[in-house]
Amino acid sequence: MTFAAWLTIGLFVLTYLGMAAGGIRGLRIDRSWIACCAAVLLLVSGALSMEDAAHHLDPGALLLLLALMLISAQFDFSGVYAWLNRYLTEHAERPAVLLVGVVLLGGLLSAVLVNDIVAFALTPLLCRSLHWRGLEPRPFLLALALSCNAGSAASLIGNPQNILIGQAGGLDFWGYVAVAGPPAVAAMAIVYAVIWLQWRHRWGEARPLAAVDTPVEHIYGARSYCKPLLASLALLALFATALPRELSALLVAVLVMVSRRVDSRDYVNKVDWNLLLLFVGLFLVSGAALELPQLARGAAWLAEHGLLPQGVLSLATSSLVAGNLIGNVPFVVLLLGLMPELSHSVLIGLAVMSTLAGNLLLIGSVVNLIVAEGAKRQGVRLGFVDYARSGVPVTLLSMTVAGLWLALGGWLPW
Repeated sequence: MTFAAWLTIGLFVLTYLGMAAGGIRGLRIDRSWIACCAAVLLLVSGALSMEDAAHHLDPGALLLLLALMLISAQFDFSGVYAWLNRYLTEHAERPAVLLVGVVLLGGLLSAVLVNDIVAFALTPLLCRSLHWRGLEPRPFLLALALSCNAGSAASLIGNPQNILIGQAGGLDFWGYVAVAGPPAVAAMAIVYAVIWLQWRHRWGEARPLAAVDTPVEHIYGARSYCKPLLASLALLALFATALPRELSALLVAVLVMVSRRVDSRDYVNKVDWNLLLLFVGLFLVSGAALELPQLARGAAWLAEHGLLPQGVLSLATSSLVAGNLIGNVPFVVLLLGLMPELSHSVLIGLAVMSTLAGNLLLIGSVVNLIVAEGAKRQGVRLGFVDYARSGVPVTLLSMTVAGLWLALGGWLPW
């Protein structure tokens, strides 16, 4: 092999080792930096040309993710998140009812918005409200993280990996919802049941609402809720048309950013550029490596011998292992590179299983880490064991239900 081929394979291996490690010990760098650094080295060395780099990128997925982040920002600016959170905490005298609200809020919002953004916005609000009411925050934070993952499995815009799968396979939006919606709803119900069983005697009793100081949530009034609601309805309606999803989302995002109260730069500041950089880096590194004849022959050999996931059990197993080792986004990018001709049914199974598998461990999904870090900044420690105690049974039960649904419904073989 040439030096360029060796360099490409070496950087490909190091990148995915970095995905598994989550960073480089002793340095304050994360998965996004690792992937982008490897991509830059490929470009500078000449192992990857600019023309090939442009070919490996998926502009549709990147633009759709960007547009959805801009639309999600409107929910924050309009005070919708704060209003919903305040409404929930007014029912804190009945923690079991509050838990239902948290699961529904996290799951339903994550089905129509990117779950990372939902978790980022709601975590500090929920922490502060629960502190004011004197309740133990951890069960409700666990419910938020787990339900954001579970609910996001219901749609092709709920999380980054589903956006990528939907764009790569050209999946029909509402057709996917019809198949993935029921197991996602079942997973949300499982989240509630597991958290209730584990925490029902330990979440404490709420102080009376009159005895606590509640903050002013936002200043615009109820009329400000109309804009994000109309934007969401317009987005879902456009997804039923022939207009490409990324263009539909960009159109709604541009209209949403026309505002008399919020500067356009404030919308841009809400974008998770780190996540977009992770996508770009993985696209380039994986694309460059998988175009090498040596790796292409290896992928073909794996496919011929049935070693690449195609059925319920293999998709579930690979999602659990790889998704919690290197992360569900890198796993999906890698698998789509290895198997570019996946059928629509396998793509649907991959979207559902890779998303639900992210609930297993704290490191299995970016959402989990966002909730844990947001809680830490509010003085609440959500540890690895705390998370696994709920995440493991939720994941195994929800993936079992999803597998039975996909197999018995005839969408996937065992």
